[in-house]
Amino acid sequence: MDYRYHCYIPAREGRNKLPFNPCRLLDLTLLNLPAGQSWTGESGDREILAVVLGGTASFTVAGHRFAEVGGRADVFSGKPHSVYIPAGATVTVEALTAVAIALPSAPSDLATDPYDIPPVRVASGRWGAANFGRTYHQILTEIAQPDLPAHRLVVGETYTPSGNWSTYPPHRHKVDDLPAEAAHEEMYYFRVDRPGGFGISRVYTDEGYEENFTARDHGVQMMPEGYHTVVSAPGYTTYYLWVLAGSQRTQGAREDADLAWVGRTVPTLRSVGL
Repeated sequence: MDYRYHCYIPAREGRNKLPFNPCRLLDLTLLNLPAGQSWTGESGDREILAVVLGGTASFTVAGHRFAEVGGRADVFSGKPHSVYIPAGATVTVEALTAVAIALPSAPSDLATDPYDIPPVRVASGRWGAANFGRTYHQILTEIAQPDLPAHRLVVGETYTPSGNWSTYPPHRHKVDDLPAEAAHEEMYYFRVDRPGGFGISRVYTDEGYEENFTARDHGVQMMPEGYHTVVSAPGYTTYYLWVLAGSQRTQGAREDADLAWVGRTVPTLRSVGL
């Protein structure tokens, strides 16, 4: 079996790393701390967005204090609270409750102060329609938060309902050909709302590579290339944190030409309440 573009990230106490990573720019680690514990690290030459998946923590980043960040019980319990950590910063996280924090990162030479992104700044809405409808949170994007500085990172969350498809029609981010397409790597970090649940994540390229990954809790789909799409098993809602990084932050995606007609049905489907 080819594990070139997917894996499961450990969820042990402390900071957990991907077992391997085919991406050139993007990386992802997962920080788990019990209540009362702390962790200190360095961002080095990378920018990091600390997305609190569940629980509450206080952050000290380059001398700036962000108290009581988080609050949702888990990723299915409201909008996230996040902290942007610039390159060259020391960061300390103090767990006020048991806390899980995703730490996506990318290379950066942007000189800026750290900042937090409270839930009120997170944009939400619905993409698609009918059985390819899904809801989203835009956490740090050029469109929804144009005033928040970042060098490469683009970050959000998607919730795909029972039996529905997401990122459909499938799209890719292969070349800079704006406004139609931007060159970005991407990662999905998955959670499922109930034990035993799963989704399927599909990645394929124009050159003939294809994989179909069973996405369960802590699964990670890594996409240095390729069209991609996700479907939730009936009875379960899948969540994924999506993270992109490329030569610029302007988003653009090219849909699979053979399936693009499906996207054109969205206005009609929505007009009849689907």
